[in-house]
Amino acid sequence: MEEFVGPRLYSCYKCRNHVALHDDIISKGFQAKNRRAFLFSHATNIVVGPKEDRHLMTGLHTIADIDSSTKADLRD
Repeated sequence: MEEFVGPRLYSCYKCRNHVALHDDIISKGFQAKNRRAFLFSHATNIVVGPKEDRHLMTGLHTIADIDSSTKADLRD
């Protein structure tokens, strides 16, 4: 079995574009409509949607959906 070398990365689940380092995770304790949601201190290669208030299991939060910049570029 190969040994992993380098930082642990988080990637877009659809296109596998790298978006954040493991060290950038603040919390994994959120639940979106259909899947888990994450809070990062820093992310790259993304397009940020409009901020809006949403009621989550942990209360009212101001959030913004994100999308991979690779996929967003294809939609333009």
